[in-house]
Amino acid sequence: MSDRLDGEKSGTVAWRPPRWLRGPRPEKVPPLVGTAGAVVGLLNLAAGLFPRFRHSRLHALAEVLPGTVSALAAASSIVVGILLLMLAHGLKRRKRRAWVAAVALLPVGIAAQLVYRHSVVGAAFSLALLAFLVWHRRAFEALPDPRSRVKALLNFVALGGISFGLGLVIVNTHPHKIVGDPSVWERIKHVLWGLFGFEGPVRYVNNVDYTVGYSLGALGLLTVATTAYLAFRPEHPAARLTEEDEEKLRELLAKHGGRDSLGYFALRRDKGVVFSPTGKAAVCYRVISGVMLASGDPIGDVEAWPGAIERFMEEARAHSWTPAVTGCSETGGQVWTRETGMDALELGDEAIVDVADFTLTGRSMRNVRQMVKRIERNGYETRVRRVRDLEPEELARIQKAADAWRDTDTERGFSMALGRIDADKDGDAVIATAHLAPAEGEAPGPFGDLKAMQHYVPWGKDGISLELMRRDRSADPGMNELLIVASLQAAPGLKIKQVSLNFAVFRSSLERGEKLGAGPVIRIWRGMLIFLSRWYQIESLYKFNDKFQPRWEPRFVVFRNSRDIPRIGLAALQAEGYLELGLPRALRRKAPAEPQPCAHKDEPITADAVGTAA
Repeated sequence: MSDRLDGEKSGTVAWRPPRWLRGPRPEKVPPLVGTAGAVVGLLNLAAGLFPRFRHSRLHALAEVLPGTVSALAAASSIVVGILLLMLAHGLKRRKRRAWVAAVALLPVGIAAQLVYRHSVVGAAFSLALLAFLVWHRRAFEALPDPRSRVKALLNFVALGGISFGLGLVIVNTHPHKIVGDPSVWERIKHVLWGLFGFEGPVRYVNNVDYTVGYSLGALGLLTVATTAYLAFRPEHPAARLTEEDEEKLRELLAKHGGRDSLGYFALRRDKGVVFSPTGKAAVCYRVISGVMLASGDPIGDVEAWPGAIERFMEEARAHSWTPAVTGCSETGGQVWTRETGMDALELGDEAIVDVADFTLTGRSMRNVRQMVKRIERNGYETRVRRVRDLEPEELARIQKAADAWRDTDTERGFSMALGRIDADKDGDAVIATAHLAPAEGEAPGPFGDLKAMQHYVPWGKDGISLELMRRDRSADPGMNELLIVASLQAAPGLKIKQVSLNFAVFRSSLERGEKLGAGPVIRIWRGMLIFLSRWYQIESLYKFNDKFQPRWEPRFVVFRNSRDIPRIGLAALQAEGYLELGLPRALRRKAPAEPQPCAHKDEPITADAVGTAA
């Protein structure tokens, strides 16, 4: 494979063949195709649920058909309507299976609308959508998403509830055809029995029993069939970092890991990876809610990045995922936007402290200096060591303490979190711990004299990046400052020259908004950020990081178009653990021991104590 395909021509950043040599662009489909599918589904649903309002030219033909045909048409219209509503999102994402199902269902829906409701308008809309799908059939080539048993369970609960609600509507749609005056409970029993295919206690006249019975049975069959499909469909493998991929990434990090402080976080076990054709660069990602989310810069040689980015975009197109990058550097953002045509937006700044320039002297460091001295006078001592230098028993105790001190139900972190403390594979990582001997006559705590810990991952050969900080709630305030200062002071002995601290979202906006002469727009935006800081660590992380006089490196988010920003933001919140969409905790499957995402710098930062444990 030619290295030039990766853009490794000497003296250039990237080489790419012209468009006419790269083959035709994939055919584009308007995003409104999903909306059109939903509208046609609603028309089919309405045609099956509600009786005819007037006679039409087709009425005479339909009346000579057997009553069972009309009842089957009503049931078919309802089922087709529900299925088209379920397929609308798949059509929008150009899923091949959604296209096949829609093309098969639309003729059935057209026939059902004409036979039962005599709806020429609804049939015309369905026919137009069918013609559009057939004409653009080559555009629907996206592969299916990974199989999920949870989706099957959610489908059974949600669709079962919808079917029950629609069943009540169907039972009560013909009030003048009901024999007698059945109670509400009898109508509910009729729906429940009908969903399982049995006759209920409610009776009708003029063959309405057929219509109601077939409709309820179809809804029940639809719920069972779609649930079975989701549960037993062929599985498409989910993105996971294999042992072979991990070894390749470690080789790239050994050569180029010093370029990006987020590079080592590519070794998270719940990330997938795509390599450039020559294997000299890679992009790590995770798929969340249909968003293919990469974090940080590509790994490897900068000149080989375009090849890895092209593979990333090909994978996104193949599955119709929304491509996005969060937390990339300015250089990374320039390469991403140039190679893909996407846009970039400044997301925030990363705080980086140069060890040679750090000092506790001076007026600007007075608060930190006083806090550290006060804690040291209270008897605390610190230890900063490589993970490989810790005894297994002590490392296990630190890990248990970190888990016990976590403040949230789920681990947080994605772009700046590793998710583990492993002496074998991550021996170069650094752990800083704070200890306090128990007072005379006082029993030691469950973790001995351990009161706080911080975990740093390697950043090239002479840097570390803060990954995790936790503390015992009974410890004195200021444990985070104490351990960061201890790590910076111990860094020369560990041959560390730079330390990456927390990531401050929208830091520049907060800084500009509080300056004299700031315009009304930036002041309003700063006010919104401060308001959101009540729930998310926006202003507090900025203020905390600023205590150590760091240099700020901007980080960017890369996106395809502006309408994708809300979806990307939602996926990023899910990835970082700030938003969880799924089943209630009691119904969730037990998570495996590996991989487990881990909190990165997720400890809540207070304005005074800065160190409430997470």
